[in-house]
Amino acid sequence: MKFIINLLVIAIFTAFGNLLKAQSASTKSDFFDSTGKIYVVVAVLVVVFIGILIMMFSIERRLSKIEKEDGDI
Repeated sequence: MKFIINLLVIAIFTAFGNLLKAQSASTKSDFFDSTGKIYVVVAVLVVVFIGILIMMFSIERRLSKIEKEDGDI
């Protein structure tokens, strides 16, 4: 469980680390922002990230259940 928490902290700092940098004018970000597709990109990233988190927690629960049943590990 400690591994998952550490992984989440690293992922959050990595994801939001770009917000701390000074932003330069970019034509790609201007294009996405002007057409409104930036919200689609952000929504897809959020859905993927939530899916990965759900998968990690379910695997962790199943693994801890197996470890309790086995008792050797």
